Amino acid sequence: MPPPLTLIEGFLGPAAADAALAGLLAETPWAQRSLRIAGRAVMEPRLTAWYGEAGQRYTYSGLTLDPLPFTPLLRQLKAAIEGAAGTHFDSVLINRYRDGRDSVGWHADDEPELGPDPLIASLSLGAVRRFVLKERRGTERLALDLPHGSLLLMGRGCQRGWLHALPKTARPVGARVNLTFRALVTVNDG
Repeated sequence: MPPPLTLIEGFLGPAAADAALAGLLAETPWAQRSLRIAGRAVMEPRLTAWYGEAGQRYTYSGLTLDPLPFTPLLRQLKAAIEGAAGTHFDSVLINRYRDGRDSVGWHADDEPELGPDPLIASLSLGAVRRFVLKERRGTERLALDLPHGSLLLMGRGCQRGWLHALPKTARPVGARVNLTFRALVTVNDG
């Protein structure tokens, strides 16, 4: 059974996508952090920034991120994406892939803060990169090229049943910025 995905190519027109990319590249305080993967520390193979409502910490791969406040540009993008997705998002993880050597390995956005069945809205800006998915329990695979200004909605069930990645590529590619909008849930620490 295919993953619950909706790809909206041209979600942002060329001029709006160019302006959003330029604004994000200029205003985002990018960071490259050390992750824990298979028990060892490695540097993230990309740059990241976490934005959200006050107090919305996010933890993945041994990192805990405190949110930056939404900028006017991010609020504008969030409102447009909420309209397309039909849901409210209160946070966004932004990834900057500088070239084909930057990547993200196989994973699911299934951290406790996201709840048991999150909807993730992924906006791609800049260079086209190949996004790949594979079933957690099965053999089905899928590959999508995500163009500049496209919006990928990963629907309910996607994170439970599928893993996804943005692999390295030897092809010469330019910079890419990807915004993954999410809605956090309250997690009981007790």
